[in-house]
Amino acid sequence: MRKNGIGHCLLAVYGLVLHGAALAGELTVSAAASLTNAFKEIAQSYQVQYPDAKVSFNFGASGALLQQIAKGAPVDVLASADQETMDSAQKQGLVVAAERYDFVRNSLVVVVPADSRLHVHRLEDLSAASVHRIAIGNPVSVPVGRYTMRALESARLWPGLESKEISTQNVRQSLDYVARGEVDAGFVYATDAVSMKDKVRVAFDVPVSIPITYPIATIRDAAHREEAKRFIQFVLQPQSQAILGKYGFLKP
Repeated sequence: MRKNGIGHCLLAVYGLVLHGAALAGELTVSAAASLTNAFKEIAQSYQVQYPDAKVSFNFGASGALLQQIAKGAPVDVLASADQETMDSAQKQGLVVAAERYDFVRNSLVVVVPADSRLHVHRLEDLSAASVHRIAIGNPVSVPVGRYTMRALESARLWPGLESKEISTQNVRQSLDYVARGEVDAGFVYATDAVSMKDKVRVAFDVPVSIPITYPIATIRDAAHREEAKRFIQFVLQPQSQAILGKYGFLKP
């Protein structure tokens, strides 16, 4: 009986060691560029609560991140700025459908440099001769670009504004162009405008036909599967939602 008891104890300890090993290691999260500030703060809180964890981020345009994963990039978690990108990832079998969650919403706005004297209050105003350059994310790979294109198409303005378009690789690049005064206006998320409110100001909100919701999911071939699941659950918790709210994100 004594030997059996010792054996059970050893098995229990061994199981805990294995569980710890499964969680240990550097978690790699590929996330939409608009999540940069909020996710960095969430990671700090996560690592305080779980000292064994280490989170590494790869921020960029959602479409570009998906392409990297499809080509075999070692990623554990994907957080995209649109459903379209995550739907594509799911169709390709790259993410675990049962471990996919919508965790925040955002809105689309047009921003101008803080010291701009332009009078733009609606989409039609962007057609004015005084507006020369407009930063727009590349619709092929940048979700904010797709939201922008659909809004402009709905307003029947897309063809006429293409000559003013300065294509960007992600929403943060659009924001930077506006902040530096290199363009007259730019389409970004409301959360991006908040992150540089000393350098840009919101000219107006842009109506969208499709809600801007952000999904997050575990990569099917994640090297740190259990850690990925734990991080996603942490993002869904009230303390992380409060951080996201601080940066202007809305509840899903």
